[in-house]
Amino acid sequence: MTLSKRIPTDGGPGFGHNPFASLSGEGLPAAAPGLPPGSEPPPKPANKNRGRVDILRVKAGRGGKTVTVVKNFVGIGQPEKERLAKAMQRACGTGGTVKDGQIEIQGDKRAEVARILTEANFRPVFAGG
Repeated sequence: MTLSKRIPTDGGPGFGHNPFASLSGEGLPAAAPGLPPGSEPPPKPANKNRGRVDILRVKAGRGGKTVTVVKNFVGIGQPEKERLAKAMQRACGTGGTVKDGQIEIQGDKRAEVARILTEANFRPVFAGG
C-alpha cells in the first residue's frame, strides 16, 4: 500500500475560510476616539524624567585644557551614551569620547551639553566649579 504525498493545488475546500469569522467583539474595549477601526493607539510618551546627571568642568590632569564631563547616568547602556556623545559633539562642534561610563566633551560646553540632555529627558545639574 503506497500513500500519495501530493499536496492538492486546486484550492481545496477550505481555501476561502476565515478562522476569525465566528468571533465577536463582545467584551473588548472600544477603539480610541478619532482612530479608524482596527488601528492601534499611538505609543505612550517616553519617561518624562530619566534621572539626574552631573555636568562638570574639569581641567586637572589634562595639560591645562578644559573638558566638560557628564557623569552619574543611571539605567542607560554604552550604546546610548555613545549616541548622546555624538549628538553633543555635533552641537558643540568639538571632539569628545565616552570613557569609564562618562561622556567627555572638549572645551567648556556646559550650556550646550545641558540643552541636549534636557531634550533627552535627563535632569542636568551643574556640579563642581
